[in-house]
Amino acid sequence: MMNDLINGFPKQLEEAVAIAENAKLSKPINSINKVVICGLGGSGIGGTILKETVQHEASVPIEVIKTYTIPAYVDKHTLVVCSSYSGDTEETLEAFAEAKKRNAHLVCITSGGKLLVQAKANGCDAIVIPPGMPPRACLGYSLTQLFKVLAFHGIASSYSEQILSSAKFLVENQPSLMKAAQRMAEILVDKTPVIYSTSLHEGVAIRFRQQLNENAKILCWHHVIPEMNHNELVGWSHEYPNLAVLIFRDTHEHPRNDFRIDLCKKIFEQHAPVVIEIPSKGKSALEKKLYWIYFGDWVSWYLSELRHVDATEVKVIDQLKSDLAGK
Repeated sequence: MMNDLINGFPKQLEEAVAIAENAKLSKPINSINKVVICGLGGSGIGGTILKETVQHEASVPIEVIKTYTIPAYVDKHTLVVCSSYSGDTEETLEAFAEAKKRNAHLVCITSGGKLLVQAKANGCDAIVIPPGMPPRACLGYSLTQLFKVLAFHGIASSYSEQILSSAKFLVENQPSLMKAAQRMAEILVDKTPVIYSTSLHEGVAIRFRQQLNENAKILCWHHVIPEMNHNELVGWSHEYPNLAVLIFRDTHEHPRNDFRIDLCKKIFEQHAPVVIEIPSKGKSALEKKLYWIYFGDWVSWYLSELRHVDATEVKVIDQLKSDLAGK
């Protein structure tokens, strides 16, 4: 059951740290001056969250790729991390093959599949995480390994202690978090969510959107401030009775973005019946992100229950993969 998997997220973070500590990685032959993270869906969102978290300290540029192709600049001085939970994501496998041709230093994060086979065959580093779960339910495993890879290569500091403290924080706050998530799901049951955050927290907004898509089986969208102030805001020109605006709001935003949110909120309230702020909780930036992720995961599950849909099944994605495999 998806609720059991969500409930186990704090424990998963603890297990993921243990896996990371035991991971065997190798130093690159050439110096690293850039990082490319390849992954999609539940395996790709970790790269976005990682980039946002470490961008204030990362010693080299980091790019997250969610398609078949890799940038032309990928070369022997590039650390390429391929994250695919199943190990059979065709886009990631193609990116792996191309990165290998260009002599990039490759690290794979997977539970098995073709990616692990290719990593072993080509002598590439691989961190193996537990199999048998939906990829979106394994963010704790994959995200933690990404932090490990960057710390090992000296690109960012170790986040193991923050991950462990976050797991403890989530357990301590779980009762109140779940009650708040249930109340939000009740509000959203007949609404289309519109999710906003600042660009510093877009990974959280994307994760929430993805979980609402896959678990609750609904459509929704997200955008970020300040970019949406230069385009989407114009769309808020008349009433939208079926929309619910959800704003992820941190206590340490850029002051101008903080002011922008206040102004935008007044506009949203003129045209939508529901406008809710989701405040951050926690000490570190990572702790806040993981709190928001845990909260959003629970909202998506409660909403699936209210909509009487199976949060685990993804038949339409399975059908697409089957059709792709047949051609």
